[in-house]
Amino acid sequence: MGEVIVITSGKGGVGKTTTSANIGTGLAAMGKKVVLVDTDIGLRNLDVVLGLENRIVYDIVDVVNGNCRLKQALIKDKRFEDMCLLPAAQTKDKTAVSPEQMKELCAQLKGDFDYVIIDCPAGIEQGFKNAIAGAEKAIVVTTPEVAAVRDADRIIGLLEAAELRDPKLIINRLRPNMVKKGDMMDIDDMIDILAIGLLGVVPEDEAIVISTNKGEPAVLDKNSKAGEAYRNIARRVTGEDVPLMNLEANEGFMGKLKRLFGVG
Repeated sequence: MGEVIVITSGKGGVGKTTTSANIGTGLAAMGKKVVLVDTDIGLRNLDVVLGLENRIVYDIVDVVNGNCRLKQALIKDKRFEDMCLLPAAQTKDKTAVSPEQMKELCAQLKGDFDYVIIDCPAGIEQGFKNAIAGAEKAIVVTTPEVAAVRDADRIIGLLEAAELRDPKLIINRLRPNMVKKGDMMDIDDMIDILAIGLLGVVPEDEAIVISTNKGEPAVLDKNSKAGEAYRNIARRVTGEDVPLMNLEANEGFMGKLKRLFGVG
């Protein structure tokens, strides 16, 4: 029986869908059976990030309404045979699915897959309630910005109220140089505020923009620092003990000199 993990944030634009795509693809690259479920009904994007947007025939609303069988709506990934996407509907709203229907759907999916990764919409309204309804674990994504951290704190409270205990944190788009200058919140500050366990830190990386536009998750790019961070996160999701990567490895000789003399 598989695990159902919801990836949420509260605030939009922090990289939740990109994180869902990369964790799911990272798990599939490790040989796991994975299904990614887009619950952002009306504003779907996970299909684009995975490069599967031209293959959609049915969606999650069709499945819960009985317009098609579950297997008919699942889109097989182009790269990994054991990874599938269940897309969101684009022409409906978030009330088109109920929490009870999501529970039934998740129960069915985890019988066939090792990991059910649910991409939660932004906000705390019906879409959020649907996304967490069938989940057993939660991952909260934030960026090192005060507004994003405050929304993440609110989401953590709601997860605990829904009895989704011990959520894990991913800090996305960290810029070590800005942290060193005191212009960006550091990792310890965010952990102190949010008081949940850290699952991983993803550095700001232009490769993410390129890979997202191409529909090729960065986790498959061996030269991407963000891709390396997501590979490590996927391994931690499976229970491996993987140390945090050195985010300053590419600062270069001049960067090291500046840091040494306190001018960086």
